[in-house]
Amino acid sequence: MNPSPLSRPTLADQRARGRLTLVLGGQKSGKSGLAARRAEASGRPVVVVAPAIVREAEFKARVERHRADRPQHWRTLETFDLAAAVAEAGEGAFVLVDALDTWLAETLESAGVFVGDEVPDPELRARAEDGVVAALRAFIAAVAALDVDVLVIAGQVGLGVHAGGPGARLYVDLHGRAVQTLSAAADEALLVIGGRAVRLEPDVPPAAPVDPLLREHGDTQVPPGATDLAVNVQPGPPPWLADRLAAAVRDLAAYPDDRAARAAAAARHGRPPEECLVVDGAAEAFWLLADVLRPRLAACVHPSFTEPEAALRAAGAPVVRVWRAPEQGWRLDPSAVPPDADLVVLGRPDNPTGVLDPVETIAALARPGRTVVVDEAFAEFLDDADGVAGRRDLQGVVAVRSLTKLWGLAGLRVGYVAGPPDVVARLAARRQPWSVNSLALTAIEALTSPVAEDERRARAAAVAELRAELTAAIRSIGGPRVWDAHANFVLVQAERPGLRERLLEHGLAARRADTFPGLDDRAVRVAVRDRETNARLVAALRSIEDGSLA
Repeated sequence: MNPSPLSRPTLADQRARGRLTLVLGGQKSGKSGLAARRAEASGRPVVVVAPAIVREAEFKARVERHRADRPQHWRTLETFDLAAAVAEAGEGAFVLVDALDTWLAETLESAGVFVGDEVPDPELRARAEDGVVAALRAFIAAVAALDVDVLVIAGQVGLGVHAGGPGARLYVDLHGRAVQTLSAAADEALLVIGGRAVRLEPDVPPAAPVDPLLREHGDTQVPPGATDLAVNVQPGPPPWLADRLAAAVRDLAAYPDDRAARAAAAARHGRPPEECLVVDGAAEAFWLLADVLRPRLAACVHPSFTEPEAALRAAGAPVVRVWRAPEQGWRLDPSAVPPDADLVVLGRPDNPTGVLDPVETIAALARPGRTVVVDEAFAEFLDDADGVAGRRDLQGVVAVRSLTKLWGLAGLRVGYVAGPPDVVARLAARRQPWSVNSLALTAIEALTSPVAEDERRARAAAVAELRAELTAAIRSIGGPRVWDAHANFVLVQAERPGLRERLLEHGLAARRADTFPGLDDRAVRVAVRDRETNARLVAALRSIEDGSLA
């Protein structure tokens, strides 16, 4: 038999708001008792969905015992339409489906397929399978649409003696595939044996070795004696911040308390503190996100900062690369992102291209069941530094911020994450205590306060002026290609390979571009420095271009 659609859950099978739990177990394993305890402990109004038709006295007595065991205030819906039952239960309910087994049997019965010794008609079989597929997809979509807590009880068939007849084998086949579909879509799956529950973990492939080029960064690419154009960090910190940090050094006996810094960073973007998490630099956030979210399929937009992809691959997540095109000024086409990607990572402004995708592009990527992680490490260089971090209306969007680039604090590791409170809570729960040191917390609190905004704008404006001059001067050479940027660097591309090596001959250490997926050694990323250093770079590029024409 060809694999059923039931065994291939897609993005439509994932939840956006509701929570889905699957409880498996054999007869009298204790799964109903566990489900009842979960329902009562939820604090929500409980609705029991009982998809069964009582046809015999023994089964009627069994059903009556189940009813008697339930609290009187629980509501019962006797229906086979699981999606409609969830909708009728409504917002805030705990929906207990008891059980998938009887639902599947009655679904097959209604389709004219009988579970017995007779050989099912192929056409009936196909129609029954299509009905199961449609019903389960509608059910999962109904869970996604509401704030509901749904628990499905299902027997674990097929562990014992092989089913004896064609009809029984059909039931086991479809039951197994239905359980796999629900399990793939569930937030939690449990197997109950002897009244005890075993948590079933998702099948995560072993992590493949991470390409070392993904872990290559500019701080390792400056030979002794060379002028550093590889690291995109402005001189700093400013004297007033250095004084504040020096004062903080005098009292390091207390454990770090991140509450004030977290509240200040959140308030900067009009968010409550529970929507913000301070981190030990932006890189920590990417590794934390990969470890916590564990996506089914991650889409990394390139060329871009490579640490997010390195973290995802180390966590065993499948990764697909989505390409920016130079012909489009490196702007991202949202339609290039696979629909099944439940995690998308991109930079804004992007590193190394410097492109600034419009907020409409981020909005086009956001959808139920997907997390969009926006690397805003260079957002401090924008006129409006609020960025995507301030857009609480964008569903599932997480912004990763860094305060090291503009303020000269790369050695201190200063950053934070802004996003939905459930994601932030999951990130916070996975990390070790006191992850951010007291000096970094002091810097976060100082630099996200309104007092620092005027200086931030002045610093960003000064960089923008130097960047515009540098871009115009490189274009005047006539050979190298350079793109408009929105950070403290520009991407430069020559006609011939080996541009970095030729710049090193002039004593200038540019950032390798061939470690960024989608670029090669014809290109380099160069930091925007003072006018004298920028002039040296332009002179070197002109000399290289003249030599290539000789």
